[in-house]
Amino acid sequence: MSSSSPLRKCLEETTFVNPQCPSTPGATSADNGNMNYNTDPRLHPNNAHCSSSRTAGADWSPYGLCSSPPTSRKGAPSSLSTARDRFIPCRSPLDANLSNFLLDAGGEEQDVESTPTKQDYINTLRESVLQTSGEAQVLPLRSSTAAKSSAALAAEALQGNSPASPASSERHLKRRRSTRFIPKSPDKILDAPELVDDYYLNLLDWSKSNILAVALRQCVFLWNASTGATQKLLETSDAGNIVTSLAWGDEPTSNTLAVGTNLAQVQLWDVAASRQVRQMEGHRSRVSSLSWNSHLVSSGSRDSAIHHHDVRVSSHQVSELHGHSQEVCGLKWSLQGTQLASGGNDNILNIWEARRNQSRFTIGRHQAAVKALAWCPFHSNLLASGGGTADRRICLWNTSNGQCLNEVDTKSQVCAVQWSTHDRELVSSHGFTHNQLILWRYAGRGRVHKVVELTGHQARVLHMAQSPDGTTIVSAAADETLRFWRILGSPTRSAAKLKMEHSSRGLLGANCIR
Repeated sequence: MSSSSPLRKCLEETTFVNPQCPSTPGATSADNGNMNYNTDPRLHPNNAHCSSSRTAGADWSPYGLCSSPPTSRKGAPSSLSTARDRFIPCRSPLDANLSNFLLDAGGEEQDVESTPTKQDYINTLRESVLQTSGEAQVLPLRSSTAAKSSAALAAEALQGNSPASPASSERHLKRRRSTRFIPKSPDKILDAPELVDDYYLNLLDWSKSNILAVALRQCVFLWNASTGATQKLLETSDAGNIVTSLAWGDEPTSNTLAVGTNLAQVQLWDVAASRQVRQMEGHRSRVSSLSWNSHLVSSGSRDSAIHHHDVRVSSHQVSELHGHSQEVCGLKWSLQGTQLASGGNDNILNIWEARRNQSRFTIGRHQAAVKALAWCPFHSNLLASGGGTADRRICLWNTSNGQCLNEVDTKSQVCAVQWSTHDRELVSSHGFTHNQLILWRYAGRGRVHKVVELTGHQARVLHMAQSPDGTTIVSAAADETLRFWRILGSPTRSAAKLKMEHSSRGLLGANCIR
């Protein structure tokens, strides 16, 4: 290249400074075809003779050695200005599918007819397809581990929360992507003729010995889920004395069934011997709810009172609780036996402590009768309650302080609630107006997300019970049918095995429980 070349002349007349490139701290010039590196006198005042001259009209050249635009000497300020490199994103944690989804959705208008059901469906679809939550970023600046300071990482290491290894992260991702098979149809259907259509009664329970008890007007029938055999346990003799509540003893080997009647009686039956062993009285109206706590059976009545009966002694009534003004239709002891939850037709939820006759918390948040009650198996102070037609909400409570953690509008009357014993899930059954079952996933701190809705009943689903292995929910509805839903997780069966069992078993036909 000749000495008169415009490019050579430009290089000779221009000086570049980029303080963020330590490998090239000086100016660049051309001397006999070789590149020389001089030191900027502003950075090294003692080496001022090393700088090159530049013309007054030159700004910067595209031939600089650094990626950022260099700073010229034109009108040099007294102090050096800070130069920044261009933004280079970290693409290692980038999810291309998520990025395309969020970019495409960014320009769409919000659906004005969006409902909570549609939003739940969108969230579930996003988690299933994109394997991520709605809080993920389209273009993350850096991975979450890299963003943490060394002090934060050290603190996590001291607490045993050190970052997971790549192998464990991969196993966690596989666990998230391996979704459980949830059948949309019932595993079995049983006819239940003359099932009383009364929201305030409790006519269904499943024992730990795998026997299902159901009350059909004045009779109680037993169905052995292991063998499929059906037997009639009892029939009340007095006219109009229908069975109003059922509850199995909570001992693993218990064969005792408590039966409440319309004539204010609490009967104890030995199922193995098929005989009544005791009858306890004290209420002034029908007994609509029962709950066991070891040797203690508690009964709630339309007379608004709750009685504690000690079945070991002759003077069975050991305590009487008054906290409601109308019928006590919901009654449930906690798994530890330290707390009792009661719900009434007066829209009141009471939390009682064992051995105390005064309620610890009296809650009036629901706007209808509180019948659906369920204690969480993995949090001793977590209670789920559901309200009737005018309320339609499921509320989750911290019973240690009486605080409502969350409430969910289900759009239907809440008739019953059951927690899963294997997973952080719960099932609710509903009446007016959809007559469905809903499987919810518990996300912590009272938050729940809808997983699936199950339909099939033609009338409100009044009662629910859970199998002793924790995999199946049975629902009893006013359409006089019992439906068995194998929708809960199993610790011993994989998703593929559950799907194979469901497809091979199919619908076993509509058998009558009588």
